[in-house]
Amino acid sequence: MHNSSLIQTLFFVAFIALILFLLVLDLGIFQKKDKVVSLSSALRTSLIWIALALGFGVFIYFFGNQMHGIEDMQALQDVTSKYHEKGFADLSYDEAVTRYNQRLFLEYLSGYLIEYSLSIDNIFVMILLFTSFAIPPQYYKRVLMWGILGAIIMRFIFIFVAGALIEKYEWVLIVFGVFLMYSGLSMYLKRNKKEQKNPQDNFLIKFCSKHFQVHSTIEDHSFIKKIDGVRYITPLLLCMISIEFTDVMFAVDSIPAVFSVTKDPYIVFFSNIFAIMGLRSLFFLISGMVQKFKYLKVGLAVLLFVIGVKMILESELVGWHIPIIVSLLIIVGIISISIVASLISTKSTKQ
Repeated sequence: MHNSSLIQTLFFVAFIALILFLLVLDLGIFQKKDKVVSLSSALRTSLIWIALALGFGVFIYFFGNQMHGIEDMQALQDVTSKYHEKGFADLSYDEAVTRYNQRLFLEYLSGYLIEYSLSIDNIFVMILLFTSFAIPPQYYKRVLMWGILGAIIMRFIFIFVAGALIEKYEWVLIVFGVFLMYSGLSMYLKRNKKEQKNPQDNFLIKFCSKHFQVHSTIEDHSFIKKIDGVRYITPLLLCMISIEFTDVMFAVDSIPAVFSVTKDPYIVFFSNIFAIMGLRSLFFLISGMVQKFKYLKVGLAVLLFVIGVKMILESELVGWHIPIIVSLLIIVGIISISIVASLISTKSTKQ
């Protein structure tokens, strides 16, 4: 194994170890008791996860070149030609590495904002699922935590498969772009439609109900109960399966969206994981304030459509290049406008 490959592997393994440590810390130490999460606790936890995500971004800003084991100009040029459109001609190695790390930081931050924003739409569906399964609020955090673990595994597979396809077939970006434009239009047209989720229509739920014994009542936080020697699946497990299935569906939108700002699967993965890790606290933070964000779905729909257009414009078919800082400003602008408009509308309605 080349030295750069070894460093790249160690970087990735260290990141996974960090995430597992944070999950164990969160689930095994801070969240051992089943209780309803307060708004203040959700806000505090959300800020902690955001701070951790930004802290990792700062690490990338200074040491991002280590992610691919870059130690000389040739390695930098190889990675740049593989994942980026524009190189670093006429710069010294130190200057080129600084510019490269700055670009990685902006890509990471853009990807994180996209994933974190689109996660909000996922939360709306989660609320419906918890209601459909009649899950007591004190068990929400447990279901969400184990759901997040499954989401990390599924997204790892999805991201690196998508990254390999994009690297080999450039036209995949056009397919993703068209799909995101369609998703944006679809979300906009359905923005005022009240979603109704019947968990019994989910094929995974049908399969489990057909092949396993299902216990109809929720007595504690167990996913599987043993009664008179017979193992039963509880509604908590069925709800978690539904949330996993929902996350896969949302990942079909969000992951291609992040690939619009970077073709580097490592940056896509890192930004995705930190957004997912903060999803649980974000759920508790906004679940009680869903009605206040009247125009958020409109903002997310516009964001998906614009990202789709961007992917097509930057494909080999068109060949335009939109600077990453412009992409970041567009993302922040769309989400900020939708949130501010929602808050203004809510305030006006109360008056």
